[in-house]
Amino acid sequence: MKHPVDVHVGKRVRHRRWMVGMTQQQLAEKVGIKFQQIQKYETGMNRVSASRLWDIAEALGVPVAFFFEGADENPAEKTSTKADNVPADILADKEALELVRSYYAIPETQRRRLFELARVLSDVA
Repeated sequence: MKHPVDVHVGKRVRHRRWMVGMTQQQLAEKVGIKFQQIQKYETGMNRVSASRLWDIAEALGVPVAFFFEGADENPAEKTSTKADNVPADILADKEALELVRSYYAIPETQRRRLFELARVLSDVA
């Protein structure tokens, strides 16, 4: 049976890996393991040891604490409402992560304009 903390840590590994544009194979090579092991960590099937989590954090450029952020939240509080139409775990949506990555690739002045446009469009909807 998967432990909720292992699942949470795995999701955070996957989210960060997506955000930096790294494949499972690339992360595995940096850490010195096979990509199948990364798959097992990301799904929570296998528990990540402290030393391995340290290596993963270093490879992804985050502190170890990053993987535990939000782990103590009440699951009932994570559910979305129909009114806001936002998924409970927005970072679990690959399309949302790709959108964020693309957004930050845009030059800052254009990004600000795009942000204002999105705000206006969402207010109208």
